[in-house]
Amino acid sequence: MTFKTSTHRTLLWLLLTAVAGSAWAQTKIVAPPNKYKPADDVKLGQEASAEVQKELPLLNDAAVDEYVAGIGARLVAAIAPEQRYSEFHYTFRVVNQKEINAFALPGGPMYLNRGMIEAAKDEGEVAGVMAHEISHVTLRHGTAQATKGQKFQIGAIAGQVLGAIVGGAAGSIIANGSSFGLNAYFMKFSREYESQADINGAQIMARAGFDPHDMANMFKTLESQGGSSGPEWLSDHPNPGNRYQRINQEAAVLKVEGHSGEDTAEFGRVQARLKGMSPALTAEQIARNQKTGRTTSTGSTRVVTVTPPSSTYRTYQPGNALRVSVPSNWQQAAAGGSTVTYAPQGAYFEDNGGSFTHGVEIGITKGTGNLQRDTDALLKGFAQANPDLRRQGSAKSESVAGRTGITVPLLNVSAITGQEEYVSLATAQLRDGNLLYVIGVAPRADAGTYDAAFKQVRQKLEVRD
Repeated sequence: MTFKTSTHRTLLWLLLTAVAGSAWAQTKIVAPPNKYKPADDVKLGQEASAEVQKELPLLNDAAVDEYVAGIGARLVAAIAPEQRYSEFHYTFRVVNQKEINAFALPGGPMYLNRGMIEAAKDEGEVAGVMAHEISHVTLRHGTAQATKGQKFQIGAIAGQVLGAIVGGAAGSIIANGSSFGLNAYFMKFSREYESQADINGAQIMARAGFDPHDMANMFKTLESQGGSSGPEWLSDHPNPGNRYQRINQEAAVLKVEGHSGEDTAEFGRVQARLKGMSPALTAEQIARNQKTGRTTSTGSTRVVTVTPPSSTYRTYQPGNALRVSVPSNWQQAAAGGSTVTYAPQGAYFEDNGGSFTHGVEIGITKGTGNLQRDTDALLKGFAQANPDLRRQGSAKSESVAGRTGITVPLLNVSAITGQEEYVSLATAQLRDGNLLYVIGVAPRADAGTYDAAFKQVRQKLEVRD
């Protein structure tokens, strides 16, 4: 599905406000001098992010992206008040690349290579890398580095910033495409900035309920990968000296706040999901595709043609508590965790991480027992993962699976076709307080035809809870 949904992990942390309180005796981190405005960070980051989505192959798997976004939302909620900027918008996407790498762009866009998630030993290690990258954003290290290069204008360095941060063969292609020959010295983070990101990231982790020792452990994990050269991430994020010991020293004086702990089961499911996919692309493959002009991102130029929804319905039973009736020319395209997807032939793209352009996804996510509040929280999670998402009209009360529900019409931009798509979100409360959701997706031009099918799916749905 090209539209990004949200799991219970995203919801839980989007419902939380910024974590209050502070640890004792923690190191005071002061952002470096910066001649640019926060709005400049956003402009630079958005320009670079546009390059990412043109040049690098996004995984576009809803379950994986949602999992990463859930960790990200939890960390963002724990950013220190003095490091918050209203202009910044944090987003989290996964790149279908084998090499172990991750980068965050000024203003908030973050990208994690699939290889990074696969290399981590647990969820805390993934959170450690993300907290480190978020710290580069909150401390505005990208534009602070650019401040050192006085002759370069902020609007002309996006390609060079991205090339330096991404690194490797793929980053080289991006950087070389820029019209400015900006020395990488100005963009690759210094050891001083790396030390700040380590310590600040450890503090964010503690406030978010993660054990900051996991950040130090992740660096150990990374050092054990890739032989003597190590992962690309380490070459682009130089060791400031005694990194492992210094992070553990900071962690020892930090108090882990709130709901501490990791979701071991969910982490295991995500790693298993990645293992079951086709192998990720290498940096060399990506660079080769870039040189030949072949698209490596989401297949945004694809033309998708499918037959209209059948007027007859077929019933599936993906679980003991669920019966789903869909047009008879649709089939179950994917199932895993707490979601199941049905789509017509030709609308489901396994090679794009299980994206689809026509069909429905049915899922269950954590709730509070308040339908309106949980629906609003779900929409916030969707908006974070879908920058182009917007409402098309007002929400209305409608029967969903034989119970009172809410239906919200939305518009988005398809990552497969690049065209506008219609998204129908319907929610209903389960007896245990969790939220049932049904998401219908179709090209906007076909919204009328498909909306009738989506309504039938919602009304025929049976849930034994």
